[in-house]
Amino acid sequence: CHPAGTEPYRGTLCPLTVLADYGEQYQSFVREGVTVKAENMLLGYTYSASTDAGGAAHFVLPPALYRVSVSDRSGRDLFNATADNFALTAGGTSLTLTMKHSTAGSLVIKEIYTGGCRKDPEEGTYQVDQYVIIHNNNFETEYLDSLCFGTLHPYNANAANPFLGKDAGGNNVYPDFVPIADAVWEFGGDGTTFPLQPGEDAVLCIRGAINHAARYPLSVNLDKPEYFVTYDANLFPNKTFNPAPGPNIREDHILRCVTKTNPSVNATNMSNSSPTAVLYRARGMSMEEFIALQGSVKPIPGASNGANVLACPKEWVLDAVEVFNGSSSANVKRLADDLDAGYVSLSTTFDSRALARRVDSVLSAESGYEVLTDSNNSSADFVELEKQSLRE
Repeated sequence: CHPAGTEPYRGTLCPLTVLADYGEQYQSFVREGVTVKAENMLLGYTYSASTDAGGAAHFVLPPALYRVSVSDRSGRDLFNATADNFALTAGGTSLTLTMKHSTAGSLVIKEIYTGGCRKDPEEGTYQVDQYVIIHNNNFETEYLDSLCFGTLHPYNANAANPFLGKDAGGNNVYPDFVPIADAVWEFGGDGTTFPLQPGEDAVLCIRGAINHAARYPLSVNLDKPEYFVTYDANLFPNKTFNPAPGPNIREDHILRCVTKTNPSVNATNMSNSSPTAVLYRARGMSMEEFIALQGSVKPIPGASNGANVLACPKEWVLDAVEVFNGSSSANVKRLADDLDAGYVSLSTTFDSRALARRVDSVLSAESGYEVLTDSNNSSADFVELEKQSLRE
């Protein structure tokens, strides 16, 4: 066990044994050398230890509240688990983490830029230039047709979450659905209209598919014919945050709003400090058919403005990324471990910073196209960029 940083061990030290429990079905995946991390939730220091052949990792740590996590991958099989607010007290203890199994995705989120930039050479800040990049991480052609994009309620990681519960041990309990906020945005096409070749990207503009860089050089040019955009002037009439797409945006690259679930918003909303980004696709039915089912749209508990969310089935999620506010110590995960076992922090806003998935250089060399890391754990998969990758 060692500290990631310069914090020395001080005072009382407590033994902690963490067991990664794969369950009976996946016992063959238990192995030594899997990294387990313990993050001091107050001070931010992170310690790590490796599992032995029985799946146990051993620490000696100062007493504190910890976020304990483990992430493992074998081929396309992913295993993750996290325990928040685990109290390590004098005398030591043990902790069993029940590993959640998932499968590496084909379409993944490559980059998230929502934090905005400065208006240099003018005064002030700017946040109308949000985008995400979608990447085909598979060795086969994937299609964007009928793919949906959304963000979660609550928008911010440090906001109260009415969909989050607690069990008797104080652990987070998530609903069996993903609460998609505000609207359902869906790519068009007939099933094979928008192919994405292995290693290829698709840029989705969340706000303003225009050339922002023409006025603000620290921003980006999002007016390109290959880009897509979420835009509906009738449902979201705020022209400041949802300006009409630029002249180079193709009509069929404008995603359609299948339904608007929050009548009080007049612009597409995605947190600039701590967003979630979710790719999902209906299975066995169209999105319209699902929305027509009772219980598919649920009211937000405590909301007074008639706001609802789409109760997206978890098995429909292709990829999801949790972002924490790097300026807050009150962040709480909105995504369960089987969707994203970790998080990536955006250190500051209005500084042109973006969050990007790491490149797996070994697999990329073997495959002949860009392969991104995908352990279903954003803490390991993502890194912060000092500027947007799309900035010219």
